[in-house]
Amino acid sequence: MKDAFNVRHPFFRPFWRRALLTGVCLAWAVFELSNAQVIWALVFALAGGYLFFQFFVAFDPKDYEDHDTESR
Repeated sequence: MKDAFNVRHPFFRPFWRRALLTGVCLAWAVFELSNAQVIWALVFALAGGYLFFQFFVAFDPKDYEDHDTESR
């Protein structure tokens, strides 16, 4: 359960996966806002903003390497 919010997993190394997940969160925020659901729009906007920062601003390819195979 401790890895539930691990955005530094090797799964997210491809650009398209990072862009898709970020885009879906931000698009869902716009959808919720268009339906006057401000709280849910804020939740998804914050999630999308966090993902944008982690995936594109603070991105380091070394963080996305599989660390389990390096210790062997």
